[in-house]
Amino acid sequence: FSLKELHGIFQWLVESIFGSLDGIIVGWNLRCLQGRTNPNEYSVALDFLDPSGPMMKLVYKLQAEEYRYDFPVSYLPGPVKASIQEQVLPECSLYHNKVQFPSSGGLGLNLALNPFEYYMFYFAISLITQKNSPVTHHVSPSNSAYFILVDTYLKCFLPTEGSVLPPPSSNPGGAIPSPTPRSPAVPFSSYGMHHTSLLKRHIAHQPSVNADPASQEIWRSETLLQIFVEMWLHHYSLEMYQKMQSPHVKLEVLHYRLSISSKHHGSPAQSSYQALHAYQESFKPTEEHVLVVRLLVKHLHAFSNSLKPEPLSPSAHSHTASPLEEFKRVVIPRFVQEKLYIFLQHCFGHWPLDASFRAVLEMWLSYLQPWRYAPEKPPQSTEPLPRSVSEKWASFIQENLLMYTKLFVGFLNRALRTDLVSPKNALMVFRVAKVFAQPNLAEMILKGEQLFLEPELVIPHRQHRLFMSPTLGGSFLSSRSPAVTDASFKVKSHVYSLEGQDFQYKQMFGAEVRNLVLKLAQLICQAQQTAKSISDHSAETMASQSFFSWFRFTPSEVNGSYTGNDLDEIGQDSIKKTDEYLEKALEYLCQIFKLSEAQLTQMMMKCGTAQDENGKKQLPDCIASENGLILTPLGRYQIINGLRRFELQYQGDAELQPIRSYEKAALVRLLFRLSSVLNDRFADQMEVLCARDDFVGRLCRYHLTNPQLVQKIRYSPVVRDRTSQNWGPRISLRFLASYRTLISLLMIYFLASWFYVGPVGCTFIILTGYFLYAVIMTFFFEGWKPHEH
Repeated sequence: FSLKELHGIFQWLVESIFGSLDGIIVGWNLRCLQGRTNPNEYSVALDFLDPSGPMMKLVYKLQAEEYRYDFPVSYLPGPVKASIQEQVLPECSLYHNKVQFPSSGGLGLNLALNPFEYYMFYFAISLITQKNSPVTHHVSPSNSAYFILVDTYLKCFLPTEGSVLPPPSSNPGGAIPSPTPRSPAVPFSSYGMHHTSLLKRHIAHQPSVNADPASQEIWRSETLLQIFVEMWLHHYSLEMYQKMQSPHVKLEVLHYRLSISSKHHGSPAQSSYQALHAYQESFKPTEEHVLVVRLLVKHLHAFSNSLKPEPLSPSAHSHTASPLEEFKRVVIPRFVQEKLYIFLQHCFGHWPLDASFRAVLEMWLSYLQPWRYAPEKPPQSTEPLPRSVSEKWASFIQENLLMYTKLFVGFLNRALRTDLVSPKNALMVFRVAKVFAQPNLAEMILKGEQLFLEPELVIPHRQHRLFMSPTLGGSFLSSRSPAVTDASFKVKSHVYSLEGQDFQYKQMFGAEVRNLVLKLAQLICQAQQTAKSISDHSAETMASQSFFSWFRFTPSEVNGSYTGNDLDEIGQDSIKKTDEYLEKALEYLCQIFKLSEAQLTQMMMKCGTAQDENGKKQLPDCIASENGLILTPLGRYQIINGLRRFELQYQGDAELQPIRSYEKAALVRLLFRLSSVLNDRFADQMEVLCARDDFVGRLCRYHLTNPQLVQKIRYSPVVRDRTSQNWGPRISLRFLASYRTLISLLMIYFLASWFYVGPVGCTFIILTGYFLYAVIMTFFFEGWKPHEH
């Protein structure tokens, strides 16, 4: 094919692979393509889209001819789209000189992208747009072709060893020029200082990057990372994005909008409001999205940690430092930190309170531990002691203080609203506590807080963003920024750049957060008691099960109480795991916040886990009224979090309770009619017999009344009058409708036939045995009801 023909089909080919932006064309569905289910398609897709495969060769071939392809602005992340529609240029250099306005009769704004950018835009955004692809089997995101390709591209363009491989070219003498700058059709106001690209000195004025291979590798690396970050992390409200800008820049934007409004009589202001209003949709990242972002974070830590040690001589640095080494130095603070922080805040505040939050949690913990991805390996030792965090990471912790402190408080608020009896929720609390309990980490976080709280001098309006940007008017490569010696100013710069000058910082080791930790510790104690009671109840149930337990008959099914829990379906092993997680988490929290034994003892006494006089768990907190028990706010909280519960029991007429799964419905109805006829006909005689004081009266009361019915303890907030009813003596034959009773009788008749005892004789033996048993029970346990247990 000629280049002109390849240029004509390139956009169609990209859409055929990654799907169309509107979702009509599904494409190859790389997110659901796995080697286990589709090995042939899987291997073909990976080979075709490999960095050295046919698709990338086509990209580089078109790149050499300076072709441009339009990408609609309407499919960009919400904040970027809204700002461009407001005629405010985003801060990211990826969008500079690329916004193209439609020709006469055209619709919408477009970005003019080179082939590499166009390909990567589609590849990155397919993670967001293709959400509802039909699948017929379980898909593991970490094994999909898309996940493997992301990992491959990161390793190729952001290598931890060596340099980026040069692009394959069929024409070695050809030139692959950098994108040609294009001026926008109307003036744009920028959100902030123009971040000069790392390649300003190397690329901006060069007609061909072949003259400088290092510049070519950095251009592709920086472009790839910017696209991934913009497409995957730049999803939050426009107001939040503007809040992070300096007051000086916001004033410039306001002046620009006012001048435009006065020229056009308010029409642009109206369109600006409409753009803001149109952006109010909610962004809900998927678990797969978060897993891919975690992969990016882990690789960026490894990439940044592969930076060579700085030379002792400053002059040697200027001659030996390559563009790739400079890129490693600034990749996390400049490209990732700000957007990842807001992305995590969004997830912490909007993610459902379920176990799927584990993906977000692990992404956060991966970012907090760059030492896990350092090239040096921990020394091998026979004792599994936790590795102390080295002092060399103190600067990283200080420059990411909010990642540690504010998000930790956000996690505490989530943990206080979850059911810690669940093993998966207990595991998440354990994971966070274990990470923050690493030796020397809490001390370094505390040191960062102390630096932030030091008395500060007057900070200029724009100076608080200095450490997020290159020197004014310069480049990271053109001039070396002076080393910052004021650590306090460095921490303040980080906090104010992310939260604004009016931010009220909440200390992680302050009294308010410490109270939250004490509440969490109290919930952990209560969850441990709840898990223990569930475990004890399960053990008692197993011990009391009869030979017929395989029919799923238990005593609790008869009286209608429900004492189940999710852990009952998981098993005793998971209950023990839960207890281990919670016990370890409590131990780690005590280490982090220096909680004393006296505080723990006092907290245990306040947990409300004492046993009442019947040996049962206390009821939720409630007050007695004339209409029964009324839950207090504390009681509602205890129920929601599974800390306490009412033992629900059927307290009405036992004859009228719903038909159970272990009863034969037709027999229940038939026996109820028979019992009703007998009770109506012999009611007076039964009253007289039960009123007698001799042995006959006691025997009749044993069979015909239920003295415990009036004395039942109320385990739920029911109306007082409902438990004061007394139905008098009556015959109840419903126990004969139970499958357990019927099978037991059948087995007795079957065994009797082995001894040549006929049905009539067997029935007589059963009645005689039961009569003797009833006589004995009448003497010793008059109030016990055999057919209800």
